Amino acid sequence: MGTIVLTGAAGLVATAVREPLRRAATRLILVDRAPLTAEAPQEEVRQADLSSVEAVASIIKGADAVVHLAGVPDEAPLPALLEANVLGAHHVLEAARRTGVPRVVLASSNRLTGLYPATRTVSPDEPPRPDGLYGVSKVAVEALGRLYADKFGLQVVCLRIGSLEPRPSEARHLATWLSPRDCAGFVLAAVSQPGIHFATVYAVSANTRGFWRLSDELGYTPQDDAESYGISGADAFFTDDMPQGGDFATPAYTITHGGLDT
Repeated sequence: MGTIVLTGAAGLVATAVREPLRRAATRLILVDRAPLTAEAPQEEVRQADLSSVEAVASIIKGADAVVHLAGVPDEAPLPALLEANVLGAHHVLEAARRTGVPRVVLASSNRLTGLYPATRTVSPDEPPRPDGLYGVSKVAVEALGRLYADKFGLQVVCLRIGSLEPRPSEARHLATWLSPRDCAGFVLAAVSQPGIHFATVYAVSANTRGFWRLSDELGYTPQDDAESYGISGADAFFTDDMPQGGDFATPAYTITHGGLDT
């Protein structure tokens, strides 16, 4: 796969995909504000932020792909989300355009459609219904990806990442769980699948009660199923009046974490 740049390399998702990417790549450049240590000869570590296009361009120049996972990973005040998630994604996409990096994988989120009811099967073609300000920021990230694919010819994959956990632990995970194995599978496919112009794909395991229509656009078939873990509470959760976002979709969650006045 040549040279791959992984931003947000100290984060949860990056930790799950670091080793598989390292095995697949000729060179893996790990970027984070937090200090990291290279674990193999083909790894390089860059302690940096994504505060400007120029800073990003100096890191990604010559790469074959960028897997952009940096950003605020949950509900937060909108200014923080705009700076870290939206502007960060723009800096990566614009730097890729300027330096000729052909493919960018963007971390989107299942929370972009979290206000659809739990009984509804949703495809990436349906309108966003974000369950909070975090989901709103991911709508903007996907729109930027679409713009840079259509206007500038970048190959862009938006992964709507599910609930990445070692194992499912609650009723909502029966639909949203993403196993570490499947997380790595989706990211590797997003980097390597040929013929991509723009794709939005739910990255989630093959859960029996899944909320989302899975696509074969990336050529990856998920392997794991939350149903096999014996999680209780499904009957109470999977109802018409329960949003797919669960507790994330409540007004209290955004008021508390989004810095809104009560």
